[in-house]
Amino acid sequence: MEPVDALNEIAFWLERELAPTFKVQAFRKAAATIAALAPEELAARARDGRLKRMKGIGDRTYQVIQEALDGGVPEYLAGLRSRGSQPLAEGGRELLGSLRGDLHSHSDWSDGGSPIEIMVDAARLLGREYLALTDHSPNLKIANGLSAERLTEQFAVVDGINDGGPDGFRLLRGIEVDILEDGTLDQTEEMLSALDVVVASVHSKLRSDRRTMTRRMLAGITDPHTNVLGHCTGRLLQGSRGTRPESEFDAKEVFAACAEHNVAVEINSRPERQDPPDRLIQLALDAGCLFSIDSDAHAPGQLDFLQYGAERAAANGVPAERIISTWPLDRLLAWTKSGD
Repeated sequence: MEPVDALNEIAFWLERELAPTFKVQAFRKAAATIAALAPEELAARARDGRLKRMKGIGDRTYQVIQEALDGGVPEYLAGLRSRGSQPLAEGGRELLGSLRGDLHSHSDWSDGGSPIEIMVDAARLLGREYLALTDHSPNLKIANGLSAERLTEQFAVVDGINDGGPDGFRLLRGIEVDILEDGTLDQTEEMLSALDVVVASVHSKLRSDRRTMTRRMLAGITDPHTNVLGHCTGRLLQGSRGTRPESEFDAKEVFAACAEHNVAVEINSRPERQDPPDRLIQLALDAGCLFSIDSDAHAPGQLDFLQYGAERAAANGVPAERIISTWPLDRLLAWTKSGD
């Protein structure tokens, strides 16, 4: 197999396993290092030892490259493929098979770890029909949120990918837009109208009192551009960022507004979030809400986290027809633009 493909696939499986970032980046950087080399040049450098001396190439990545050049599947990759053949989640397999796309993902344009093109390659590998690229909005400076100017530049990249797609896959123009403290969305009216998918989330002042948070969320939900309410409680159960309790808000009022204004409640598939909690999924079901099972992937391998979301949705009895990410693309886009 091609050495670049082997290195990137190893990184994919490591991301899926939540391996340490430094380990994943070693393979991503090695892939980027050799990607610019012609096949003959790469083979020559491997033969005479120059490859091993290149910056970004370590002992393990050199071994992978050499084994790929020799015509086989690298041993390290074979082991990861074997482990990856086991599902991440046991439940929700039928529902997982119904999911056509993923409406929440990040690239290295904001706080993701990989270029857009590599995220798209992984989505295709996983059989997705569409993926929304939802990098952060300007207010989230810590996550390198996109100004209107940078978002416009990103549109050109998205359009270029869609122009060259032979398999019908579609990358959607999207954003994870902050719901600001006054309830407004953190992007211009013009840019929000140009998007295919708007995921609106609260990222600041998560410990606000119940009344303040409810008012803020309701304002974001009633904005006609909002399609999906992202990770509604903001909780963290585990992971490198530690733990964080749920935000306090009037869930019945919030979910009633989602149902009234045609805003889907996200079932966030990240294992450290598991947001909303089961009791709130039940409240949203009772309120008549739609749902979106999303990966919130910040790396290609994390796109497979949809397994966790499908398991939770199935366990809570969420019907497939009420999950917008099971819908065909034409139906989805007609729905997302219906509020504009």
